[in-house]
Order: sequence, then structure tokens, then C-alpha cells
Amino acid sequence: MAKIKAEKVVLAYSGGLDTSVILPWLKETYGYEVIAFAAELGQGDELSNIKKKALASGAKKCIVKDLRKEFVEDYLWPMLKSGAIYENGYLLGTSIARPLIAKYQVDVAQVEGATAVAHGATGKGNDQVRFELTFMALDPSLRITAPWKDPNFKLTSREAAIDYAHKHGIPIEQSKKKIYSRDRNLWHISHEGADLEDPRNEPKDELWVMSTPINKAPNRPAYVEIGFEKGVPVKLNGRKMDGMKLIEELNFIGGKHGVGQIDLVENRLVGMKSRGAYETPGGTILVNAHRALETLTLDRETMHYKQQISLKYAEMVYYGQWFCRLRDSLDAFVNVTQENVSGSVKVKLFKGQATVAGMTSPKSLYNPHLASFTMGAEYNSMDAIGFIRLFGLPMQVAGIVNREK
Repeated sequence: MAKIKAEKVVLAYSGGLDTSVILPWLKETYGYEVIAFAAELGQGDELSNIKKKALASGAKKCIVKDLRKEFVEDYLWPMLKSGAIYENGYLLGTSIARPLIAKYQVDVAQVEGATAVAHGATGKGNDQVRFELTFMALDPSLRITAPWKDPNFKLTSREAAIDYAHKHGIPIEQSKKKIYSRDRNLWHISHEGADLEDPRNEPKDELWVMSTPINKAPNRPAYVEIGFEKGVPVKLNGRKMDGMKLIEELNFIGGKHGVGQIDLVENRLVGMKSRGAYETPGGTILVNAHRALETLTLDRETMHYKQQISLKYAEMVYYGQWFCRLRDSLDAFVNVTQENVSGSVKVKLFKGQATVAGMTSPKSLYNPHLASFTMGAEYNSMDAIGFIRLFGLPMQVAGIVNREK
């Protein structure tokens, strides 16, 4: 009797706790031929020996792809130019990476002849949406396997996953005393779970990975100067630098001064609030510098409208709606706004803060003669009389009516 060929599934594999146990579970429960896909996005040494670990855990094959350049140029820079920040604090480090990982999962599935793609995101989180929307947009024919939503998956807590890993001899870094859920890439690192699940608890000093606790940061500030061309960072302290290197350098310098730490209770897409601690040292410096340069180079109406676009862009990144026409359309608008966003911004790093300390642009709309308190020929103050009368006419009419009541 001919042996039935095992069905192939491509698993987004990080080597973290969830995917470490999901890989053998998929094979054990459904007999899948599991192809592990790991994306190099700047997570440090986390991918060392990942192929060996995946194969030892039962993977038929492990594919590792360095996506850092694409991550910076096609994802981080468009997001930076858009001004997207979710709920006034989250710089979207995890959110922006998921569509890129999922995109390459689809590519691998098509090349390897897989019929399904899988992820280790929980049924309570945002990542499940981000992965699955990308799968749906790029190849609707692929079946989506999500163990956390499978009724046969009984590992419904991180503690249970740790027990499963120990039982099956799977090497993991987590223990029941060291159980934070973390996600790291070139842009940031996130921390969730454990004592952070209670908003009353202050993040511990030992939580921070990319940055120094603010109370231990240097007592002397540091300064960095970022050069931009059309909204894209291209220089650091006067030196031309590619995006990956520039972010790495800023992560190191900013991290030393405790820049980019945020403790946030956010509204997840799936309905509940969650609490996370984020470190984005280089990203925080770049976001502050870029925003400052826009104050010099964008006219009032464009800036105000772009602020509305930034909010929508942030929601779309957070919700996983990267591969859709609206995001493409917003990018078209954003790119026009960035045509004159060129120049240099000096940023002061001190005790967790990244404060703009000066800026210049060849496209600056700031006219010192117009801005000065000194009256000159370039501005006739008498013009303001008629302007204010017309601008305030509706309010004046309403005032008359209300007074007559």
C-alpha cells in the first residue's frame, strides 16, 4: 500500500517559546511535514543555531532569510515618513514586521509546494490578525493553521508550554520565573506578560534589554545629528550611512541614555486592553527628529492633514492591513509631503529624553524676518484687520444672535 505523502506547512519560526513547542506539536498532532521559516530582522544573536534547533525539534527543513535591508527600506522608512504612532506612544515595532515575515512565508510555501502556513500567535493577540490578513491578501489558496485557536491545542498558557518543552527535550530560554514574552528586531524590543500584566507594577530595571534604566543613565547628555533626504534618514553626525547601520548606531547611543522606553496600556484590535513595555531607542530619536524637520518644511494645511493621515496609517499598521490599496494610496500622499523634508536635525539625549536641539533645512519655510516681533515692510499688520473681521464673522453673527435671546 502506498504511503500517503505528508502535507507540508510553513511555520513562522522564531525559536521562542511558542514556536518551539508548536513545531513538534504540528508534527505530532497532524503528521505535518513542517518547514520552519525564520526571518533575520536584526534580533541580535537570537537566530544563532536556529536551524539546528528547528531540525532537532522535528522540522523537515529550516529556511533563514536576511530581510533587514528590505525591512528598513520598504517598511520602516515608509512608516517613519508617515508619522505613524499608535495611541500616542507605540512606535509599532512588532506590528510593522509581521507582514514582511508573512510575505516570505507565502513565498516559501509556493516554492516548496506547501498547502498551509502556520504561526504561533495567540488567539488573544494582534499578531494573529497581522499574519492571517497577509496570507489572505497574498495567497488566499493557502490554508491557515493557527494552533492557539485549534481545539486540540491544550498548551493554553506559557507555563504549560514550558512543561511541554521540558517533556519533549526542547531547549528554551524561558522558565516559570523568567517568563516574559518578548519580540525583538532592528527597530525595537517588546516585553509582555508576567508582572507586567498588573498595571500597578512598575517595570523592573532588569526588564530592559536594549537600553539602560533611566535612573542609571549618564549624568551628561550626548548629541547626535541626523541628516534627511526627502524624509529618509541618510546621515549620522555628518557621515553617509545605510539605514541598517544608522539604526544600529542610534540604538546603541540612545540605549545608553535610556531613550525610547515606554510603558503602555493599549487597545488591542481584538477588543481587550493589554499592557506592554517597549524599547525603541533609535526609532524614538528618528521619529522626534523627523517630526521636527517637518515643522520647518511643511505648510500648515499639509501638516494638519498629514496628522490625520498619520493616525489612520498607525491603525493600519497595528491592524495588519499592510497589503491593501488604501495603504498604497496613503503612501502616495505621504511621499508627496516628503519632497521637501530634507535637512539636518540635532538631538540631545539625556535621561530617557530625545529632545530636538536645533535644525536646518534648505527647504525651510521659516522666515526669520516674518517670525520676528519686529515689524517690517514684509508684513503689513493692517492686513490683519480685514482678515480677522472676515474670519470671525460667523462667530460675530452668532454672538449677536445669542445676546438677543
